[in-house]
Amino acid sequence: MAPQAAFGHFVDRFETWWPREYSWSGDALESIGIEPRVGGFCFERGPHGLRLDWGRVTAWEPPQRLGFSWQVEMDRTPQPIPAHASSVELRFEPAEAGCRVTLVHSGFERHATDGAAYREALAAPAGWPLILDRYAANVRRSAEAPWEGLST
Repeated sequence: MAPQAAFGHFVDRFETWWPREYSWSGDALESIGIEPRVGGFCFERGPHGLRLDWGRVTAWEPPQRLGFSWQVEMDRTPQPIPAHASSVELRFEPAEAGCRVTLVHSGFERHATDGAAYREALAAPAGWPLILDRYAANVRRSAEAPWEGLST
């Protein structure tokens, strides 16, 4: 899969692969997505149309780079203060067998919770590795081109 397709899959098909259990609404989740522009919201809609914003797009450079703030605390409560949010950046790069996706999550010290513990939790198998595995599996199911993999 080329970087353009991988980038598009990440953003345009977000709700097809993002783990529902990693949303505030859980099984009642109606939709989840990323608005495609700098300043756009990362959001979810839950029961009765309740909208919760969990980040803002900080970098929009298709098909190479996507960045957004992570306004979710370790206990999964919303963090409405942008200065207390961490940052997520993804790079989509051509690779020999398709595309390499690299994710960097930084700035954990800005969260109200213990930043080091939060970083460890998201680096653990049930954190970003699980989330990115869901993305990769969804890409594999929909792609006809070879998929090289993810790098975190």
